[in-house]
Order: sequence, then structure tokens, then C-alpha cells
Amino acid sequence: MTTNHLNLSRRIRRTPFTEKVEALGVRGYSVVNHMLLPKAFATSVEDDYWHLRAHVQMWDVACQRQVDIRGADAARLVQWMTPRNLSKARAGDCLYAPLVDESGGIINDPVILKLASDHFRLSIADSDVLLWAKGLALGAGMDVVIEEPDVSPLAIQGPRAEALMSAVFGERIREIRFFKFARFEFMGSSHVIARSGYSRQDGFEIYLEDSRLGAALWDRLWEAGQAFNIRPGCPNLIERIEGGLLSYGNEMTRKNNPLECGLAAFCDLDEPLDCIGGGALRAIKAAGITRQIRGLIFDGDPCPPCATPWPVRRAQGNDRAAPVGEVTSAAYSPRLRANVALAMMNNGFRAPGERVLVHSADSQTRAGVVSALPFA
Repeated sequence: MTTNHLNLSRRIRRTPFTEKVEALGVRGYSVVNHMLLPKAFATSVEDDYWHLRAHVQMWDVACQRQVDIRGADAARLVQWMTPRNLSKARAGDCLYAPLVDESGGIINDPVILKLASDHFRLSIADSDVLLWAKGLALGAGMDVVIEEPDVSPLAIQGPRAEALMSAVFGERIREIRFFKFARFEFMGSSHVIARSGYSRQDGFEIYLEDSRLGAALWDRLWEAGQAFNIRPGCPNLIERIEGGLLSYGNEMTRKNNPLECGLAAFCDLDEPLDCIGGGALRAIKAAGITRQIRGLIFDGDPCPPCATPWPVRRAQGNDRAAPVGEVTSAAYSPRLRANVALAMMNNGFRAPGERVLVHSADSQTRAGVVSALPFA
């Protein structure tokens, strides 16, 4: 017997906003970084998708835990963890950066906020970066303090996000550029607000620096948001796939490197960076990757959820032929009126326009075509 019920305990942490999402009818959770992530409300994923593209939503994403690294060796340690060159970053910058191990495998893909020359904050995906960073610093004898601060992100996403945020925090919020941040006051304390978020819509992430203020912050935004048709929401699977946004643990794990995940733009391998996995990634680049993330568009009825990878085979193949790729995330797109997916495709089968067969979890074989990302 299977059930979708999540048995909660203190090992799975609630957030400063959990009571608010419960009151608004949250229907399901996932667990990220040992913390609850709301995954569904009263509407369908499709209805949520259309609302996100037209209005504004508030997401409890406090599961994006923060790893604070401060001290004389903070810049050295953070650079050691990523192949992206951080030397030109300024205070107020947000930088998407893969973290890699000694083999070039992806440990995590956080947004790194540079708070000061000796203070970095990593807003992480679902893996224990805190423990890894502590181990590196201890082994190398670095002069740093590493901790998980009392910081809980709350995302405001959608085309009306700027109007809502300016109503609450003032017109200066409009001056924040994409992937930049500034500090704003709320109830007598200062909080980082970044123009960022896990969607292709406009939006902000509020890094609440005192969990005791969670309910008050939610209520203030919710009240002001009534004028903008606000809803509670969560990262939308359809919008994420259409936008080509990768999910750690789905599209990539430590078994994958940034080059095959389409993240070469965030790897400065021609520069003499002191990065743990730099040498391994340069060797991978020189040898050439054998597969890479692509989009797929495929036909048939709306596909089921992709809980385990689906095989992708050549269009002229059969069910016993060796797969030429695998689907990692999939959903039906009401805008494109087709199923869409993210898939890791082998060389020779990853060019846009390549025709393939997708074997979905409902035992259907569906005709598909490879697409560039993001989807048009």
C-alpha cells in the first residue's frame, strides 16, 4: 500500500511560514535540506502555471538554507568550491555557481550572495553544503567561520511582483537589477532582498533574517497582495521545464559535471583559478563530453509525473534498443499544447530537431523531438 502522506517529525523542520501555508490549504510537501517545501495548493499545476505567468505568487522557499562563510579566508574557500571566477564580484552581487568535487561532480548549484569582501552567503539546493564546507575549511586550516544563520527566504514571483514589493518596501525596490540585492527595513530590522527566484517570471527573494518575523512578513505581503490577485504558490513544474531551469537531484547529482549539464558559462576553465575540481573539468573539456541536457517535446496525452528516469530511444529503434538518453523531468505544457521534458541526451542525439521515442511511465511510447533550452 502506498500513500502520499508525509509523516512529520522534528527531523523534518517546519519553516517560519508553515502555519500560513497550512491556513491557505497546502495539499502536499516535498522535503529539501531536511525542511518542508510546499508543493501544491488547491489549484491544479496548470491553473497555477497560468496564474504565475499573469499575476503574483508568494512562495515559502525557506528550505533554501543558507551557508554563511565569513573571515579572512572566506573568498579563498568559496572560490575553491566553484569553477566560476568570483574575483570580480562586488558586494550586492548574486552569482549562480556550480560547486564541484575533486572529480568535477556537482555538489550543489547555489546562488552565492557577496555580502562583503570577507562574507559570502550560499543559498543552496538540496545537499549538505554546510558540512562539506566545514570539512574543507578544517582540512585546509582556513581562517573562517561557517554556520547556518537564522535566514529564511520567501519568494515573490510573477509579473506583478515589482508592484507588490514596491507597495510594501517602497519605490527603491524597483532599482534592484536582476541578480543584484540590497538591504531593506522591516519591523525595525534589516533584510537582504534580491531580484531573483526559481522561475523565468520577474520576482524577488526576501532573505528574512529573523524567523520570529515570519508570520508578520507573510501577513503584510498577503494584505498588500490582494490588490494584485496574489496567491500562495510554489515552484511550478511546467514553468520550470519550459524555462530550462535545472533541479539538483533530478537533472543533476554528483555523478554529473557542469559541462554536460549546460553550465559551461559558469565555469571559467581558461583562467588560473584555485578550484578543487578545476583540473578534472579541464580534462573533461579537452576530451569532450559524451552527453548533455536538452529539451524534448513529445506527443500523446498529458504525461504522468517522472518519478524515475524514462528511457529515450532513437526514432527508428525498438523497446529493446539501447537508450540514447533519459528524461529527468516532464510535464504537459498547456501553452505549447504538448508534453515537454528535460533530458540527458547522448552525443549524436542531442541536436535540436533530432527525432526520438520517449517511453513514459504509463507504458506509452511517444514520438518526440529534441529542442534547445529554454523552450520557445
